[in-house]
Amino acid sequence: MLKSTKHKDEPAEVYEVPLKSKSEKPNLDGDRLNLILLVILYTIQGFPIGVSTALPLILQSKKMVTYDDQASFSMALWPYSIKLLWAPIIDALYINSIGRRKSWLLPLQLLMGVTFFYMAINMDNWLPERGQPNLMMIVRMIFVVNFLSATQDIAVDGWSLTVLKKKNVSYASVCPSIGVPIGMFSGSVCFTLLVSEEFSVKHFGTTLGTGGIMTMKSFFSIWAIIILVVTVFIGLFKSEKHKLEDDHKKISVFQNYKLLWDILKLPRVRVLAVALLTIKMGFTASETVSNLKLIDAGIPKDDIMMITSVMYVMKFIFPIFVCKYVTSSTPMTYHLRMTPIRLICGVLFAVLVYYTPSLIYKDGPFITIPSYYYLILGLVSAVNEMLNLFLMLTLIAFFCKISDPRFGGTYMTLYNTFYFLGWLIPNTFVLRLIDISTLSECSNNVENTCYTKDLQNLCIANGGTCGIYVDGYYVAIAMCTAFGFIWLFTFRNILKSYQLVDAYHWMVHGKHLNNEEVNEPCIMSSA
Repeated sequence: MLKSTKHKDEPAEVYEVPLKSKSEKPNLDGDRLNLILLVILYTIQGFPIGVSTALPLILQSKKMVTYDDQASFSMALWPYSIKLLWAPIIDALYINSIGRRKSWLLPLQLLMGVTFFYMAINMDNWLPERGQPNLMMIVRMIFVVNFLSATQDIAVDGWSLTVLKKKNVSYASVCPSIGVPIGMFSGSVCFTLLVSEEFSVKHFGTTLGTGGIMTMKSFFSIWAIIILVVTVFIGLFKSEKHKLEDDHKKISVFQNYKLLWDILKLPRVRVLAVALLTIKMGFTASETVSNLKLIDAGIPKDDIMMITSVMYVMKFIFPIFVCKYVTSSTPMTYHLRMTPIRLICGVLFAVLVYYTPSLIYKDGPFITIPSYYYLILGLVSAVNEMLNLFLMLTLIAFFCKISDPRFGGTYMTLYNTFYFLGWLIPNTFVLRLIDISTLSECSNNVENTCYTKDLQNLCIANGGTCGIYVDGYYVAIAMCTAFGFIWLFTFRNILKSYQLVDAYHWMVHGKHLNNEEVNEPCIMSSA
């Protein structure tokens, strides 16, 4: 039942809506194929992200890039943080006979497939097994595929709210939580191990000089074919429904940008934006740089990727055990409870990185790593990854509660963009901070700071070695952790109260909501 009420800060009449909807219980009969299709589309979306996370490890293992170069490479992911600029265009412009989402989905994925074919032809030259990589060209092409993937994300996020029956929309966040990790696993773990000659020699007994199990050309070619086949299938056999949007007339690009501006003018959205822009700062140094530091310490990138593969398996199983927390009416309460634990675990990861050189044995080019070290590394990685996943799932559930399905692409993209921006800006900043705050000196000339490649070569030419006496990684860990606790104390009570606000107050148009239109958490338990 709707009730009118008055608020001091909102003089207009508003309507209280019960948090629990009386709509039908979810039932996937007739929607299973749609659910599978969404998972496949999110898998395609996750593949470029996986490639973007694998290439920094491959470059770091070749000892040919600095942390400043890594910061430059991290900018290839920036399309995910600026896609908000063109999201209203994706929501407003479409060919009705094709479909609101398919009008964009089909050309975007066709271009993505063609781009991966182009990368397949040239990647072996841009990133040779030996020799200097063409970093500029790699960054440009990864930027392009991430731009296409980020734009595809806008269309798929919007479609996920309409391709399923209204009673099953709560399953919308199940699809990215399954599909994106599969795509990332293929683009990161599978890509790194299958093209690695060291992995092939160690585990399959191949001879040196024969390369990995697959070449980069064949790997990217296979994925290009997969993307094109899925695109053709959708174009020919999948019609697009128009439910939830049939009652609303098509709005122009200008009206959509005005909608976006109206959303941003909501006081709660502006505060939420500040929280999301800073939400990942406390974890950035641990998440972004720890694996790079392990490679510097002597841990093979292939071993790190094998541990990562176990993490992906755990990610598929983990949501089953936390579903009741994610699907509660107050998911942010659980998010905030686990945040300090995640911050502490990041510090523990840094402690492991610090002691890694003393726990492994080096004999010239040969490195012996005891089994107990892998157990410790696996345990620390598992705890950190599962906490990250829990925090992400609870946040997605919160986003779905406060999104208007009539303008799903714009709403979901707005929240996700702030979240990605809150990860990418600290990511680039921390990498540059580490590069600047790391202090070195030559063993036989204290005036030589070894800051540039030329100074390092000069030190070696004079019979010295460059040694680090201040490691910027630990400086960044300390600063990020302190910031994380400050963020928690600042936004904890605010976000707790926001999740209890009536859904109507997150809408920009004064439509009187009925019970069936109230958003619920996106992932529903079997009960």
